[in-house]
Amino acid sequence: MAKIEKRKLRAAFRAAVFERDGYRCVTCGEGSTKLDAHHITDRNELPNGGYCVENGISLCEGCHKQAEMFHSTGEASEDFSPEDLYQKIQSSLDEAVIASKKLSN
Repeated sequence: MAKIEKRKLRAAFRAAVFERDGYRCVTCGEGSTKLDAHHITDRNELPNGGYCVENGISLCEGCHKQAEMFHSTGEASEDFSPEDLYQKIQSSLDEAVIASKKLSN
């Protein structure tokens, strides 16, 4: 994937996730300017990088650190497992895989 295409894909992913979540952290409700569009399942584990709203969640800086802990250690903080995060956005790993596969079409 070309660098410019990937940049556009990332920007579209962030915009779609933030819009769906009302520009607020889904876990604590903070409406921060430092929101991140977090990949619930690591980008490297999904087709086409998992840049689909079914795999994204808006998190503030503090909540994002907690969610990232799972990616780095394999252990999740309470309420921050991938299953918990998918549930908060009414999605699932299966839905994220299906949507991510469609990104190449």
